[in-house]
Amino acid sequence: MCSGESTMNGAQSRDDESKEDDRDAEANRLLHQQQQKQSTSSKDDEEVAYEAGEKIQVVDFDSVDGDDDSGVPPPFSWKKLWLFTGPGFLMSIAFLDPGNLEGDLQAGAIAGYTLLWLLMWATFMGLLIQLLSARIGVATGRHLAELCREEYPNWARLVLWFMAELALIGADIQEVIGSAIAIQILSRGVFPLWLGVLITASDCFVFLFLENYGVRKLEAAFAVLIVTMALSFAWMFADTKPSGKELLTGILLPRLSSKTIRQAVGVVGCVIMPHNVFLHSALVQSRKIDPQKKGRVQEALNYYTIESTVALAVSFMINLFVTTVFAKGFYGTKQADSMGLVNAGQYLEEKYGGGIFPILYIWGIGLLAAGQSSTITGTYAGQFIMGGFLNLRLKKWLRALITRSFAIVPTIVVAIVFNTSEASLDVLNEWLNVLQSMQIPFALIPLLTLVSKEHIMGTFRVGPVLERVAWTIAALIMVINGYLLLDFFLSEVKGLLLGFVVCSCTAAYVAFIAYLVSQSGALPHTWVNRIPKGFSLLQIESTNSYDIKNPENSTANSS
Repeated sequence: MCSGESTMNGAQSRDDESKEDDRDAEANRLLHQQQQKQSTSSKDDEEVAYEAGEKIQVVDFDSVDGDDDSGVPPPFSWKKLWLFTGPGFLMSIAFLDPGNLEGDLQAGAIAGYTLLWLLMWATFMGLLIQLLSARIGVATGRHLAELCREEYPNWARLVLWFMAELALIGADIQEVIGSAIAIQILSRGVFPLWLGVLITASDCFVFLFLENYGVRKLEAAFAVLIVTMALSFAWMFADTKPSGKELLTGILLPRLSSKTIRQAVGVVGCVIMPHNVFLHSALVQSRKIDPQKKGRVQEALNYYTIESTVALAVSFMINLFVTTVFAKGFYGTKQADSMGLVNAGQYLEEKYGGGIFPILYIWGIGLLAAGQSSTITGTYAGQFIMGGFLNLRLKKWLRALITRSFAIVPTIVVAIVFNTSEASLDVLNEWLNVLQSMQIPFALIPLLTLVSKEHIMGTFRVGPVLERVAWTIAALIMVINGYLLLDFFLSEVKGLLLGFVVCSCTAAYVAFIAYLVSQSGALPHTWVNRIPKGFSLLQIESTNSYDIKNPENSTANSS
């Protein structure tokens, strides 16, 4: 009897301790957020993703007292799901940009249906990363660039900002060039590539015009573009009549050969766009959610999970349509190895001819919708990245103009220089893919580091199982992109001087990645202890946490 009572008392004691730990973790998180707000001279001087008046009020349809928060999310509501719908679809556009479409058509033309299974699983991996990005934005009320500014020392913050801007410029060049190619197709060659670039640059002002009418109007415009893409590529899919049996086999049966390894790497590499990781953590803040109310935060996370899953399912279907169209038409042909965005429309016209709605123009319309939507979201992401890392408060038109100029000026130069042949544009595209692949660790590692920190996330920090899964996926993506980089440099880098420069830059690159990983807590402590003290971050855990039981042990954030 005494033994039974002792067991029960022990279990009760462990439960009480667990609840006390949860309360302490939540108190630390809320106090940390309060310290972050007080670290600036005034809240009005701090850069935020959305002003209070711009956020969408989420009406509680089921509860009279909307301020009550018991820690349990309210029951599911279709009306609320509709109010939360939007950010996930804006995020999904990065999975449909012209660079991804080119990867799809090359995978279909060279590998046929054999990489469809990889496309599906790569989309799942991308979904997990984007859900973590949304999680950190909702739980903290701040987006990833802002948190990086606060949690890393100045030198690391500036390096991360520079890398994010490089990735954004690389993606933007591909997106603008893709739009310019679509304009060239639809104008039957009347508009040269450089003029298409200038026309695409005007999307900055379209974006500003739409943004003035509110977030929902902007999201509706993107919905129209996504529907346009879906209808265009679905029309092509129906028109070309791919094999249903081979399609299902390609999705369900994993196959990979040495001849298609490069396309496989491209399929996985296109899943994670560095600027998109920063973007999604900011987009979710367009809804008015109080980070201090655990039930409301969990409710928002639930709805965003549903919405993002549906959005990426739509993007997967669109990518599937493009891959299968080119698998049906060009797999095993002599055109397969030379297929790209520039000549894809011409090959489609030669293969399938005209008709009432020529497939060339359907392809051009879909490509234009992809290019325009992705360039506008690139402008959006650029504003959050610049504002978050540098804490700049600029007028929207000026900030958008600066962000757009970063990409448009080099794109015009590129369009003039590389518009001499299709081969030169293919070379440019390879270099841009390399540039973006190199930036992936500088978005993934900070995300996984911060979303695992208890003093930042409180009770919403990821659990150990999800943390291991996320790090495994991140490591897999980085290794795959590392293979792409190694393969590219071995084939392109020639000469002693250039080789020395590349090796020196590679050493600095690897050192910075090692530094970021060492501060993440993902490595065993015995490994971290071997890192020289002078190379250590200002101990993120200790400098930013607040011990509520022993305040004298707490330290201020000096970074």
